[in-house]
Amino acid sequence: MTGCAWLFDAMDVGLLSFILVAVQKDWGLSQVQVGWIGSVNSIGLAIGAVVFGALADTKGRKLMLMVTLLTFSIATGLSAFATGYIMFMILRFFVGLGPGGELPVASTLVAERVPNNIRGRVIVLLESFWAVGWLVASLLAYFVIPKYGWRITLIIASLTAFYVLVLRRHLPDDEDSVKETTHADSISIAQRFKMLFQGAYRKQTIMLWIVWFMIMFSYYGIFLWLPNVLIGKGFSMVNSFGYVVIMTLAQLPGYFTAAWLVEKWGRKSVLALFLTGTAISAFAFGFATTLPMVLISGMLLSFFNLGAWGVLYAYTPELYPASVRATANGAAEGFGRLGGILGPLAIGVFLSHSMSFVGIFSVFSIAIVIAVIAILTLGHETRGVELE
Repeated sequence: MTGCAWLFDAMDVGLLSFILVAVQKDWGLSQVQVGWIGSVNSIGLAIGAVVFGALADTKGRKLMLMVTLLTFSIATGLSAFATGYIMFMILRFFVGLGPGGELPVASTLVAERVPNNIRGRVIVLLESFWAVGWLVASLLAYFVIPKYGWRITLIIASLTAFYVLVLRRHLPDDEDSVKETTHADSISIAQRFKMLFQGAYRKQTIMLWIVWFMIMFSYYGIFLWLPNVLIGKGFSMVNSFGYVVIMTLAQLPGYFTAAWLVEKWGRKSVLALFLTGTAISAFAFGFATTLPMVLISGMLLSFFNLGAWGVLYAYTPELYPASVRATANGAAEGFGRLGGILGPLAIGVFLSHSMSFVGIFSVFSIAIVIAVIAILTLGHETRGVELE
């Protein structure tokens, strides 16, 4: 149930990378302006993660899951009628609010309902719906945008709003159990945020915020610009969309491999391994010029990067008690979204200053290496830990 909502979230985020190409062409936007659209979307993602994560600890996981899905679905439909750059940017902010809040709420909801011995695996598999969402976005872009335009594509994407009716009827209610478990009436939202930097949680919060920031900086910098980067490497728009579909398919085995390993090797080692693979693949992608090298390095980048995301979603809620779990999850992801803001903006600036793809992707590789160091030095293992 939650995975399908996750899929729609990913589809919406993924579509933006393709729509940016079409919007830039229609409105004659500069590289920096395109970067700002991605960054404004990420500002919405950041605020949504913090706000809805905190509300999920007081109002319930199910209610916030439905609210976030409605938010981005309706805003997506409205953005199809944007008449210009500024209006489109404003609507993309509201589109970002929904997915930003949905992801930490959904992962917290599922983590609290799964047995300890398979919890990490199930959360990684939940995250694998992200790859399916990106695949749907890639197919929509490949078949719909060239023939019918980006506005029709956004209208189709907005139909996900109707899934709220399914969630409302079939997803079990959790409000009573959340209030009982988290003592919602006695702990204010401000106190919850304060707890994240107290005692044993301080080191874990610092570690998570670094990792979330670096992984989002690299992910959104790379993948929102991926069709543009492929065009910059000399491929046509239609072919570039097709190649992104192929690269997206590599995400699924990345998730499944991470899901299999996370209960065998533990969260820390698998996360560090997949992030190291991400750094190497990003560096290789920057150097790639021929089609085989572009596809191989791009597929490896998708394999490792999205597998790491799955493990991080499993790892984050396990580090905190129920009273602050959704708040901590949302806060870590919200801070990480600052990296998601800077990533697309940075690559737009880099391209406008004629920086080479080797230099650009080297920056992303260094960011990922910093995340690996933070995990190995500050993180602790949570495999098999009992959750409230």
